[in-house]
Amino acid sequence: MGKWFKSGSPWIWMTGGAVSISLIAVLGLLLLIAWRGLSYFWPAEIYQWELVDQQGVRSTLIGEIYDTEAVPTERLLSAGHQFKQHPGETVTRYLIKTGNREFVNLDFRWVLATDIVSRTAPYDVAKLERSKNGDFYGYPIAIIEDGKRLALDDVEASFEAHIERAVALSDQAVSLQKGDIGSINYQLENLRLKQRGYELDNALTDSRKQALASERERLQNEYLELEKTFFALRQAAARDAVVVRDMRGEEVVLKLDTILGVTYSNRLGIVGKLVHWFKGVGNFVSADPREANTEGGVFPAIFGTVFMVMLMAVIVTPFGVIAAVYLHEYAKKGPITKMIRIAVINLAGVPSIVYGVFGLGFFVYMLGGSLDQLFYPEALPSPTFGSPGVIWAALTLAILTLPVVIVSTEEGLSRIPSAVRQGSLALGATKAETLWRIVLPMASPAIMTGLILAVARAAGEVAPLMLVGVVKLAPTLPIDMNFPFVHLERKFMHLGFHIYDVGFQSPNVEAARPLVYATSFLLVSVIVSLNLTAIAVRNHLREKYRSLEH
Repeated sequence: MGKWFKSGSPWIWMTGGAVSISLIAVLGLLLLIAWRGLSYFWPAEIYQWELVDQQGVRSTLIGEIYDTEAVPTERLLSAGHQFKQHPGETVTRYLIKTGNREFVNLDFRWVLATDIVSRTAPYDVAKLERSKNGDFYGYPIAIIEDGKRLALDDVEASFEAHIERAVALSDQAVSLQKGDIGSINYQLENLRLKQRGYELDNALTDSRKQALASERERLQNEYLELEKTFFALRQAAARDAVVVRDMRGEEVVLKLDTILGVTYSNRLGIVGKLVHWFKGVGNFVSADPREANTEGGVFPAIFGTVFMVMLMAVIVTPFGVIAAVYLHEYAKKGPITKMIRIAVINLAGVPSIVYGVFGLGFFVYMLGGSLDQLFYPEALPSPTFGSPGVIWAALTLAILTLPVVIVSTEEGLSRIPSAVRQGSLALGATKAETLWRIVLPMASPAIMTGLILAVARAAGEVAPLMLVGVVKLAPTLPIDMNFPFVHLERKFMHLGFHIYDVGFQSPNVEAARPLVYATSFLLVSVIVSLNLTAIAVRNHLREKYRSLEH
């Protein structure tokens, strides 16, 4: 036994076991997040309950079972509940998602099993997904087309066809509003700024004023025509309505321009539920958020996260590599170089919120305010670059991750044998040519390793972004079809901040809980995808320049 311990084998097994346990724990956590998040899109059974409360009042409830828990009977008795007969040590209670916000105070309601008289899963009950006021549960019984109630044999087929028509018209209206109308508004604002610039320079001549007025009139005429088309589309989308019998037994008329889809969950088989699940995940990834981020999708947050990380990578890589090359290849070893290395290492331990404060003070207010004074005086006092935006967020995170890139690049440079450099110099190459053609290609896998670590940290940071650019809802993306097409001064959405906002700032906690898990899993997926891409590039570079090592 003593020889076995002295051989070091137990420590090898212990290290391997610790790594295995860590991997299992990480995979288990990811699976838990994926299960809690992705199961949200699985169509649940819709039940109808007949209830009798403590006063003997009967009521009907329609909804989905959201959660189930066992509550000690003593706790319910101490809270004032009375039971006709003792139910036992615990009582099961259900959290029911009821929707129908116009007629119910809350989307969710706790129901005790002792109050349930019956529970059924009706074949005809439907869940209507709406663009506002949440979901609606009930029985579609008729269609109102252009103010006339239709007598239809197949209400369901007609209902789905009318929904598709209304959704298509609404999508056209939104596309027109964001596209052509938004472009004209952008051009009108540029004309205003152009005229203001002429006024500041005392260069607003009569000819220029007339040209600006003519261009403004042309754009306003185009705007009026597009506005007519927009309102016509909105009016056409709102033409029809559906009559739904809700859980109160009353008929409710819902406009189809607010309905996004209908699902008869109780009719779906496994294949139908899978199709619905894939559609739900696809909509979550590709749609815009709504209802204070508690419903809809997260596409702007995905785009903002990836765009900001890529912009940060473009900024941090050259600065990190140049700094590492100077420290390792050019700087003389001495107290100053040693202090610089210590400072770089210490920068990695600075809290991220401190970087956010620095970015707000230096980049946004000082640098951005100076840019506004020099290049955008016509827009003042409204800031252009002097307010938080995606460029300042990328620069802040570039400084935050700069030590990682520097240290990793220096490690790669130190692993290159000095004989390689000496051989290149002996063959007549200059030091710059040696660095560019020999040293940096051989160190490129280490540079990519530093970039991978930088991306992994930057993509998950939230605290500094709250100060330098991220917002709850961004009206437009940083990229659009208006010149110069890439707008680095705009604010953006981020998956990490979206998780914080939905989880801690949401007015509807129960509805937001699954979205926290779904968005968390999506953020992890985005980070893993970016890292896998960088790892693939690193492996390609490693194989490409492997021959230089021999």
